[in-house]
Amino acid sequence: MDKKTLTQNLLLPLAGFSASAVLLTVIQAPFDVSFLAWIAWVPFILVCRKELPLKILLPLAYAVGLAYWVGNLYWLQIVTLAGYITFSLSQALYWPVLAVCVQFVRRKQWPLFLTAPVIFVGAEAWQGLLYTGFHWYYLAHSQYANLLLIQICDIFGALGLSVLIMVANGFAANVILNFIYHQESDPLTKQFTSAYFWEQLVVFVVLLAATVLYGHKQLKETPEFQRESPLIGSVQPNVPSHVKEEIENGREILENLIADSKHCIAAGAKLVAWPETMVLAPINEQYRLYCKEDSDPVVFDKMIATYCQADAATVLVGASAATIGVLDNKYAVTEQYNSAYLYRPDGTVDPQRYDKIHLVPFGEYIPFKESVPWIYKMILFLSPYDYDYNLTKGTNYSAFTLPDGEETYHFGVLICYEDTDPTVTRKIVLDETGSKQCDWLVNISNDGWYVFYKDGQITPTVELAQRTAISVFRCVENRISIIRSVNTGISCVIEPTGAIRDGFTAGNLPKPTMDRKAVTGWFADTVPIDSRVTIFSRFGRWLDGILGTGIVVLFALALYDWRKKKPKQRKGKK
Repeated sequence: MDKKTLTQNLLLPLAGFSASAVLLTVIQAPFDVSFLAWIAWVPFILVCRKELPLKILLPLAYAVGLAYWVGNLYWLQIVTLAGYITFSLSQALYWPVLAVCVQFVRRKQWPLFLTAPVIFVGAEAWQGLLYTGFHWYYLAHSQYANLLLIQICDIFGALGLSVLIMVANGFAANVILNFIYHQESDPLTKQFTSAYFWEQLVVFVVLLAATVLYGHKQLKETPEFQRESPLIGSVQPNVPSHVKEEIENGREILENLIADSKHCIAAGAKLVAWPETMVLAPINEQYRLYCKEDSDPVVFDKMIATYCQADAATVLVGASAATIGVLDNKYAVTEQYNSAYLYRPDGTVDPQRYDKIHLVPFGEYIPFKESVPWIYKMILFLSPYDYDYNLTKGTNYSAFTLPDGEETYHFGVLICYEDTDPTVTRKIVLDETGSKQCDWLVNISNDGWYVFYKDGQITPTVELAQRTAISVFRCVENRISIIRSVNTGISCVIEPTGAIRDGFTAGNLPKPTMDRKAVTGWFADTVPIDSRVTIFSRFGRWLDGILGTGIVVLFALALYDWRKKKPKQRKGKK
């Protein structure tokens, strides 16, 4: 292979894929370089030349894609090495698919500003479906702080904004490619005087202007549809999960939760939220009936009930639940749930319990238990637990009630990563008749898994800030507030416009929301109650379906075209 061929077939593709990987990583960083999202995929598109052999294109795309996901999912290996490896290996498979599709549309000379959104955002749609959905690192997420742009998500969902960003990427790639491949003496003049260039530019400008105008309209009209909730408290412990999991720490953790809750109630909070599974025992009544009086489930339940009675407090508690049944002719735990309980001011527990519906693979259940047992056993060996930790998923998209004087409020709960799941969120927001059953949502989570702990010091990872940014889109999609209570952070209020609120009515956490990482504290604040029912809430991820189908069709056409060309290439060689 001569020097020119080596450069064109190896070095340039490697550089282009790597440039996109770097840009895609940077735009998800805590510092604001979100504008780079509008060109992030351009290097990738440029190097997918129609002349580049697939035997070179595919391995290069996969290798760089694997490096991208290994680097960006580093925080996952703290929780599950098996999940980290599996997710990285599988997510990287999208990159060769993207490369094949881009090469195909370039060979056909189809307009990139139209096909690029189908290809790249179609991949995001599939990413949100496989493995029960991994709604992470979308292009749209980089724009979470741009309130004008994200308002269209109440129609299209987060992928609607990703489409707009990819239109810009496709347009930019078209401009560069037209400039490169023009043979005229003055290609720059030719480029900017072509009707094709101006047609694309007009389409993009119209789409961008429509998005901005819609966003301005929604933000301006928002106050007409809103009223304030009662004061709500949120408690944020700062306990690394390996410390939390040590059962001897359970009483001290609970005592600290109660102490911070007292501050919330003293500030006037009508409801206090505790993070996911911070009470270290199953506390459902059916399980407690089989426990001794001095056991943790019984003791912890009494501590919470006694506190609620003393302070007339309503507390949302994150804890596990367990079902006792007969297994091999003896009593045993037959089902385990990740649950939310509501303790009332009289010390009783609301008969309704919310059990987490969207379970996280590798973290809350192990795939392949029945289908490929040897893989299941290997994953269990690599997991952070020394026992079978498969949970049972909940089935009831329920809402709790909160009486306050003559008015009764309703709120739903999202446990852990459920705030990244558009489908679970919208089903909790709306009832079966299509009416809004929740005035706000509470996201309780334990992100203590995603911090590093050494010599008593806790170092947060980017996961904490990224989770908060992703929650923004659930608020806009459904025009609902989310108040977050998260172990190690970030606990905050996110408004129905997607605005992440700094400050609070009372509290001791840092005022800037993004500074609430790896700190302990509490706050109390009101949240806006929005009466609007959105198109997305009613119809769900309809755009995801269109785009997901689109990339499958393009990929099938690309494979068919490749197979059709292959015999001709062989004939030519003969």
